[in-house]
Amino acid sequence: MLQRIKRIDGVIVLLLLALMCVSIFSIYSVTHGREGLGGMYIQMIRYDVLGFIAFILLSLFDYRLLVRYGLFIYILGMGILLTVSFIGKVKNGAQGWIGIGDLSFQPAELFKLILILFLATVLVRKNKNPLQFWRDVVPLSLITLVPFALVITQNDLGNALSYIVILLGLLWVGHMKFSHALIGLLLVGGAVLGFILCYINYHEQSVNFIEKTLGRDHFISRFDPWLVPELASSNASYQTKNAKTAIASGGLKGEGYLKGGSVQDDRVPYLYSESIFVQIAEEFGFLGSAALLMLFFILIHRLIVIALECRDRGGPLLIIGIVAMLLYQILENIGAMTGLMPLTGITLPFISFGGTSILINMSCMGIAMSVRLYGQDVEDDLPLPKVKGTTAFFVKS
Repeated sequence: MLQRIKRIDGVIVLLLLALMCVSIFSIYSVTHGREGLGGMYIQMIRYDVLGFIAFILLSLFDYRLLVRYGLFIYILGMGILLTVSFIGKVKNGAQGWIGIGDLSFQPAELFKLILILFLATVLVRKNKNPLQFWRDVVPLSLITLVPFALVITQNDLGNALSYIVILLGLLWVGHMKFSHALIGLLLVGGAVLGFILCYINYHEQSVNFIEKTLGRDHFISRFDPWLVPELASSNASYQTKNAKTAIASGGLKGEGYLKGGSVQDDRVPYLYSESIFVQIAEEFGFLGSAALLMLFFILIHRLIVIALECRDRGGPLLIIGIVAMLLYQILENIGAMTGLMPLTGITLPFISFGGTSILINMSCMGIAMSVRLYGQDVEDDLPLPKVKGTTAFFVKS
């Protein structure tokens, strides 16, 4: 065990501590002096401590056991998602929260990690053989679409889209045939482009379809400021417009900590959660924003290095799933604040306020560190779970 502990990646630990510090100072900046929000940075410190404990525990836990039982973890996760569809609490327009006393928990966040474990469990059984389209790609896609559809019905577009990104990332490194990947890319790209063109050119009809047929009024306020800002209502465009104004006012060096005009006057909604990047951009400018992106870049680079050094089949799959999840969240969150992506309510990893978010992200880092500690070993003979019937397809070699 001592030899394993010596292999802990100190760079990742320092990066996580640095991101936690950025988070706490940012949350303090956007909540101090606000009625009912003044103690949020203290609560975030508690979440960070719990997250760091989860990071340490999972770092010392052999990740290969999680890969062995990914199917059962997936079934448990689906049960939780189904539960929240019936008894979930509504926050910010999304019915995706389960209340536990005074605390609330977001299962859709947890399911990102569960999906990574499940897909890694299936793909590791392929033993690096090319994935067959009808036998492998289609079933895995359909299985991923089930939680995607559930979370969409909960009005949580941001987390739902992350499942698709995780699937695509793991299919690619899971030896998907290039021809299949190209066809899939063309189909997905064509569908997205077709949706964008239809939404812009047939805006009224698209809005009627989304509101009346799909019953998703919430999505209109997400798409309008992104695709047709000139047609968006003042309420729908308020967050994006003020966020871009605040980011632009930061300039090169920013207006100074606790001195951001838009931030301190509370002109941007949800500054402590999905809009936290606005505080960094306005008060620390382009240099501060670039420094934050550099921290993320170094973290992702270290994760990829761990994946490349791993001798086990499952470790790299887990790492790539985590990297895909983080990249999506970073690009979507910052892109939404700059008007390049639609608003989906996704949080900025390790920075935004949120107990579920920080706990899941730190757990992912713990699993990645476990890959570094245990992935250098030759694949061991951990017993496979005994299953019968259709589940055997997913767990047997």
